[in-house]
Amino acid sequence: MPTNSSSLHLPFGENKNAQWYGKDILSVKQFSRADLEYIFGVAHEMRGMVERVGTFDLLKGKILANLFYEPSTRTSSSFTAAMERLGGSVIPISEVKYSSVTKGESLSDTIRTLECYADVIVLRHPETGSAEIAAKAAKKPILNAGDGVGEHPTQALLDAFTIKAELGKLDNLTVTMLGDLKYGRTVHSLARLLSNFTNIKLNYVSPDILKMPKEVLDEVAEKKVPQAEYSSLEKILPETDVLYVTRVQKERFEDPADYEKVKGAYVIDPEIMKPAKKEMIVMHPLPRVGEISTDFDDDPRAAYFRQMEYGLYVRMALLAMVLGKA
Repeated sequence: MPTNSSSLHLPFGENKNAQWYGKDILSVKQFSRADLEYIFGVAHEMRGMVERVGTFDLLKGKILANLFYEPSTRTSSSFTAAMERLGGSVIPISEVKYSSVTKGESLSDTIRTLECYADVIVLRHPETGSAEIAAKAAKKPILNAGDGVGEHPTQALLDAFTIKAELGKLDNLTVTMLGDLKYGRTVHSLARLLSNFTNIKLNYVSPDILKMPKEVLDEVAEKKVPQAEYSSLEKILPETDVLYVTRVQKERFEDPADYEKVKGAYVIDPEIMKPAKKEMIVMHPLPRVGEISTDFDDDPRAAYFRQMEYGLYVRMALLAMVLGKA
């Protein structure tokens, strides 16, 4: 018997008056705790839909422009997969050096052009503040996929969703961030985002020249979140619930000699992890270049590849939200 489409009860539908319809996703500063819980609820529904049916037509007829001024494997492919899982299409622009930008076109003009073809634009750019410039120029939603050493809000959202999925909560946790905290935009966004939750303690472990920026420390301190800085992991590892490891990013250093001094400062391996809790997780935004030994990959606490999968569901949720379908 044919199914009457009007009798189907889908978890999502058109809602152009929804809070997130047409909105930009530029910074974690725009989210309240209630916002985060809503996003994670939608992401949980997306996970269930993917596991049950794989792809569906929620965003059929919608087009995403993936505009990447910096190389990306995970973020660009994650957004592409998210849009295609939702039934939409993607314009991939990953080699901006071959585009009209080389002719001197401004970011604003590029954005205005692309929104003639697309319903939503994902932007990665090497300059801090570029996402905000793009948003001012655009009438369509802009999703910030990383702006220089500034923020990476969708990464922070998937990181928090990973913690909740793996540990069952986002309150009452000790989170230790390790490695490049100065240039690592993922940790800047995650520290700000976690300050929305209760009884969170943040530890920062890094070489002197790669400390968390004062601006981030001050913002988190305003939320009364305890923070402490260390040069060694040894003392605080046993109390850590989430160990968030970052790559020392060679491309962010102006002086190659400074990079050489710190590139191997911390390496996570099975021996180092012996004092850690059995019920904890190790995360990494990837790619890694030696800071986590592959010998640790089979440890159940190694959550970094599961983290990538959770990112798909979060980005599906965000696309549905800004396009009025959640």
